Amino acid sequence: MGFVELFLLAVGLSMDAFAVSVCKGLSTPKASLKHGAVCGAWFGGFQALMPLIGFFLGTMFAGVIEAFDHWVAFGLLAVIGINMLKEAFSREESCESCDGGFGFKTMFVMAVATSIDALAVGISLAMAGNVNIWLAVALIGATTFCLSALGVKLGNVFGSRYEKGAQIAGGVILILLGTKILLEHLGVIG
Repeated sequence: MGFVELFLLAVGLSMDAFAVSVCKGLSTPKASLKHGAVCGAWFGGFQALMPLIGFFLGTMFAGVIEAFDHWVAFGLLAVIGINMLKEAFSREESCESCDGGFGFKTMFVMAVATSIDALAVGISLAMAGNVNIWLAVALIGATTFCLSALGVKLGNVFGSRYEKGAQIAGGVILILLGTKILLEHLGVIG
């Protein structure tokens, strides 16, 4: 996977954290740089950690599933992407669950919840092969940090206008990346 694909993956993965950050901005009377940095650090940190864990888990089992690893990578990314699309279209008032401030317990729970998908993506990266996991992890963490910090400010200023679009974009990106991995392994595209 090249830099552009890894960047697109990072953007796709960060959309859940971005959406939650927008909600945090909505629920904060006066969002500051500190609020953005707190969201960015929590979400970016966990979005970087989870694919690393998933990658090493996937690497441990790579020999067992080598014959169909491209199907596993495609399946995981497609399911995650479809789930993001489903959430985007079924959300009525998702920001209600984002209240609770910026304390340790609240942020920990939200960071874990928004990064579970990244664990599965890490497994997919191990199955895809030819991935610099350290570059991927750094890019995912940095992208999520920036978009989460920006999300707090956007939510505070503009409201939830961008939340649904971000979820849809993230889902589509993950589905397309999964499809690309599958088509490369099947020899349809080079």
